[in-house]
Amino acid sequence: MTGVAPALGGTQDRDASRVPVHGLTVLYDADCSLCTFLRDWLVRQSQLVPLELVPASSEEARRRFPGLDHRATLDEITVVGDSGQVYRGAAAWIVTLWALREQRPLAHRLSTPAGARLAKGAVLAAAKWRGAQWGPGRWGGGVYQQGDGWTYDPHRGWTYTAPGCTDGSCATG
Repeated sequence: MTGVAPALGGTQDRDASRVPVHGLTVLYDADCSLCTFLRDWLVRQSQLVPLELVPASSEEARRRFPGLDHRATLDEITVVGDSGQVYRGAAAWIVTLWALREQRPLAHRLSTPAGARLAKGAVLAAAKWRGAQWGPGRWGGGVYQQGDGWTYDPHRGWTYTAPGCTDGSCATG
């Protein structure tokens, strides 16, 4: 697990061997039933490292972490350490488990090469489950449309149409 400090404005890795983690902020999708179930489970666990749970892409998350790609935090679990470390995907799950008293041994096993494959598989399975639950108008069902020009169709993937280019005849600079 390595921190990715540049996402928060730094230019170098934080040197995990010298900078201890005293707290973690877990950004979770508040509109996802699996995510809120896991949030509730996390707050009931004995924590060796304090966890703060903040809805991803919320005003609080944007205020606290202005350098993050907040749209991406809705797509993939993101955990931010108190010294600017950023963990995503499987690494985020592993560091979250590492913060819990009863789960730290599991986190150590998942941080091995074989364990990392298992953790990645669990993250992908959760993502697939989330996609199946969202239904029409959200990822995994129907078409997702955002006012910024991006459209996602589960069968065709992402497409972008710049404002004013709906007929495909836009000037290119």
